[in-house]
Amino acid sequence: MRDILNATVSRRGVLGAGMAGASLLAMPSILRAQEKSLKVGVYGGYFKDSFDKNIFPEFTKATGIAVESIAEPTGEAWLVQLEQAARAGQAPADVSMMSQVAMLKGQATELWAPLDMGKIKNGENLIERFVNKYPDGRVAGIGAVAWYITLVTNTAVYEQAPESWAAFWDPANADKLGLLALVSNSFLLEVTAKTFLGGTSVLDTEEGILKAFDKLAEVKPNVALWYRDEAQFEQALKSGEIPMGQYYHDVTGLAAADGHPVRSTFPKEGGIQDSGCWALSRASQKVDEAHVFIDYMSQPAIQAVLSRKVGTAPTVRRDLLDLTDAEFAAVSSDIEPIIPRYDMYQTKSDWLNQKWTELIVG
Repeated sequence: MRDILNATVSRRGVLGAGMAGASLLAMPSILRAQEKSLKVGVYGGYFKDSFDKNIFPEFTKATGIAVESIAEPTGEAWLVQLEQAARAGQAPADVSMMSQVAMLKGQATELWAPLDMGKIKNGENLIERFVNKYPDGRVAGIGAVAWYITLVTNTAVYEQAPESWAAFWDPANADKLGLLALVSNSFLLEVTAKTFLGGTSVLDTEEGILKAFDKLAEVKPNVALWYRDEAQFEQALKSGEIPMGQYYHDVTGLAAADGHPVRSTFPKEGGIQDSGCWALSRASQKVDEAHVFIDYMSQPAIQAVLSRKVGTAPTVRRDLLDLTDAEFAAVSSDIEPIIPRYDMYQTKSDWLNQKWTELIVG
């Protein structure tokens, strides 16, 4: 899903036509069923292993469509591969799980085949923000899974959980924070805007973004570590060496369940919710199978399995899920989330990186 999801993860062809088609029709129906297949791109490691074990075999059993899972490379390398292949009329995967910024970049080149929501009946279960649309309203992708970055603390150092992201700015927390090192994966501009500047709409203009940068710069004396290596921060959080910061809600919950003195808190302003979309390559010949797959994955029952087995937050409405309160809390929250401004990272990437280096981490 993500550079981000790869964090959590680290713990965790064209058929011939003509005579070939005619001979296929003469084969027994059971063999024709076996010929139904789909290549699905998902993040590698623990994440792919979980899908291969818990999700794809059940999908094949339910639909007769065999799945070949493809481990996607990290970052935007997969987007580039899909784009180059599509220009040659090929699809390394029919359906892929893509980050929101990659979805926007793919839209710009019409990489994603528009989805027919009439064939995705379970699409009506989705929370509206998980339906990714082209500017003209065509559906480009459907929310596959979501995850949260929250405010984490070491319970031996902080007996009381902080209630607000504003804790990051508290002078009492000098040299105690571990924060993600990149403007594009920390989403700290959005946190700053929601906490102090009335909401993320202030980020609509460069003037507003600079206000957020100025306010965020005030947090620098409190930062002990700007981290790219999640394992480094996780270890420092567990030991109490760096007792506060931002981290993945599900990973922190797993560490707490293993007996480590850590907690994940959804601040009153909301946790940061990021997500990945199922998207169909325009070069895919498996349009019907892809719609069956996306419809299947949008069922509340399957979203609940993902929450239990993979640790992801559901993309469908909570009232449709059979998750217990404890199961839901392990992966999500009812507090309205902070949604990253993906449009900003797509259109102002170089400028944001420059300002981030200049004003925040430089």
